[in-house]
Amino acid sequence: MRLSPLSLVLCAFIPASPVLAQEVGRVISSTPIIQQVAVPRQVCSQQQVTVQKNKSGAGAAMGAIAGGTIGHALGRDSALGTAIGMFGGAILGDKIEGAPAPETRQVQSCTTQNFYENRTVSYHVLYEYAGKQYSVQMPQDPGPTVRLQITPVVSNLPPAPPPVVPMPAQNMVPPPGSAPTM
Repeated sequence: MRLSPLSLVLCAFIPASPVLAQEVGRVISSTPIIQQVAVPRQVCSQQQVTVQKNKSGAGAAMGAIAGGTIGHALGRDSALGTAIGMFGGAILGDKIEGAPAPETRQVQSCTTQNFYENRTVSYHVLYEYAGKQYSVQMPQDPGPTVRLQITPVVSNLPPAPPPVVPMPAQNMVPPPGSAPTM
């Protein structure tokens, strides 16, 4: 039997590539690993705030004008009478104007607060394969079975990672060291 050059090239690469086999392990238990996670939320509240308005100053101005006019007339055109009248009129006008009514407003104040929630971060999975039990931590619950990837161990090479590595559904790969050695 004669082999083509392409067949010879393909045969040359076959021993160099690792041989993998897919197996299935039976899940014995899958325990969720739960952590408390801080979740920031904005909390707002409405409050009534009473604000005292400032006087407009119109009463004092009007009183000063009226008082100055009266002081000027009573003081017979003297500057002192005009000044005293303005001063007294400003005080009296300010008292008549009085304080404005306080104003009540609704004010919203917001703060960011942390609330803590329990969340599942991974699963501790105990499974059985070839009569032995193994455990692994996985990001999702694998269900009743876990896919395993079997890799043969070559004896003339330095020790390789364990040959059985769980291959869960949805492309999840458990950490090395959780599979049996053969």
